[in-house]
Amino acid sequence: MIINADDLDAIHAYKLLVATVVPRAIGWLSTMSVDGVANLAPFSFFTVVGRKPPVLSITMQPKSDGVTLKDTFINIRDTGEFVANLTTLPLAEAMHKSAAEHAPDVDEFEMVGLEKAPSVAVRPPRVALAPVAMECKVDRIIPVGEMNDHVIWGEVLRFHIRDDAYLDRGRVDTAALAPVGRLAAEYTLVDNVFSIPLEQEILRLREGTRMSRLDGKPTDWSAVDQKNWSASGSVISG
Repeated sequence: MIINADDLDAIHAYKLLVATVVPRAIGWLSTMSVDGVANLAPFSFFTVVGRKPPVLSITMQPKSDGVTLKDTFINIRDTGEFVANLTTLPLAEAMHKSAAEHAPDVDEFEMVGLEKAPSVAVRPPRVALAPVAMECKVDRIIPVGEMNDHVIWGEVLRFHIRDDAYLDRGRVDTAALAPVGRLAAEYTLVDNVFSIPLEQEILRLREGTRMSRLDGKPTDWSAVDQKNWSASGSVISG
């Protein structure tokens, strides 16, 4: 199958991107409005772009109406600050709930029952139970394309890493974090590692196999096929 991107509208292009650029890290961003209201929301168009200084990148689309800017973006634009928190399996349900659209005066920390932890160099709080959090200040905001998308680059000012996960020589025990990533409209737990080369017998045994599911649904179940799936894929339930 060859698909000409010029023939796709934004929704179909989005579906192809989120289903094929996988797994994606989740930037669970905490921000604060100019009025002092905390906000928390996940974004999976998220990666790193620089080392010295360390810089993160997040791409944000408008809200589900396709026009209104998200509260997270407005807060970052107006204050120049945010915190990127790592989503782990015990925090996945709270992360998912925080993706729903709420009024700007709603504090998602309180809504989903998450404890806040103070930051050091920025005003927005951290997710207290997140094993990794990065305090950031805005480096630049870049408009992208025709759909009012924006790329935000944030310079990391402070790293918060859970003590037991921080190893000697500045290493992090990644295998102990149970990080959660994004697959189209669903999530994935990073719970295996390997080095190259793998034995051919291992490759043979896994040939043609599908991902296993943690939720007990059939292996061919798809969130995208459900009637309550949203364009963002972030607020489905059941």
